[in-house]
Amino acid sequence: MTDVRSTLHEPRRGAFPNGMEYLTWGDGPRTLLSVLGGPGSFVPTGTMARMLVRQARPYVAAGYTVWIVTRRRDMPDGHGIADMAGDYAQVVAEQFGGRVDLVVGESYGGMVAQYLAALHPERLGHLALVVSGCEVSAWGKDVDARLGAALARGDVGASGTAFAEYLLPGDRLRLPRRLLGPLIGRVLFADEVCPPGDVLVEVEAELAFDSRAVLPAVRVPVLMVSGSRDRFFPPDVVEETAALIPDCTVVRYRGKGHLGTGTDKRVAADVLAFVDRP
Repeated sequence: MTDVRSTLHEPRRGAFPNGMEYLTWGDGPRTLLSVLGGPGSFVPTGTMARMLVRQARPYVAAGYTVWIVTRRRDMPDGHGIADMAGDYAQVVAEQFGGRVDLVVGESYGGMVAQYLAALHPERLGHLALVVSGCEVSAWGKDVDARLGAALARGDVGASGTAFAEYLLPGDRLRLPRRLLGPLIGRVLFADEVCPPGDVLVEVEAELAFDSRAVLPAVRVPVLMVSGSRDRFFPPDVVEETAALIPDCTVVRYRGKGHLGTGTDKRVAADVLAFVDRP
């Protein structure tokens, strides 16, 4: 087996043999696997990459090497959340010596991470679920179903308009969404960023996602970080999810929505405090 643990401070990019791409930095003895949101999965560049590196500084300072790893490319139709979790388990087994110390799954990545912990518990030590839960809300499914339908007909602009609802929800902001939609579509859903077919596979997997049956099998300690105004994974879903996991701690950010919670500076500190608790 190959051990690809980074010894570099500066971020570097690459791809594993199965096509899953990565961005990694840090040189600590502990390993953090970051599974980002979606639908759609790509290695961040430019401003987004700098933002993620900045947010992860507390982890690096605490002795972690951070790995952001995408989902597979050219996933077949019907490739579900459990299958995606299996892809990550394969990477951990073959590239990280069989186990990572910490998995941080954000939003869609948290959905995948739930199945990773339930079906492949030997591959991780701790799990942090940031703005995620056992099922996406009806509102979230509606938004992403429209996004997927637009991709299926090849309308990248309409896909971007649907995605803009994450940032600008509500009827009052419909016009700004339409103006921003084509730009967002070109940035997030162009072929060279993430194959639209993969985004569509992820949308279909999200609409079918319900992890309630497998959560009692999770045996690693879990931290859930949630926002009181999250429309994708509202508080009642978070509470239900936490109740199904044997060892689960919930941190709530009052007044924060989905994106606001995910980018909050407190997340890293709360995750590290949880992992390093006595």
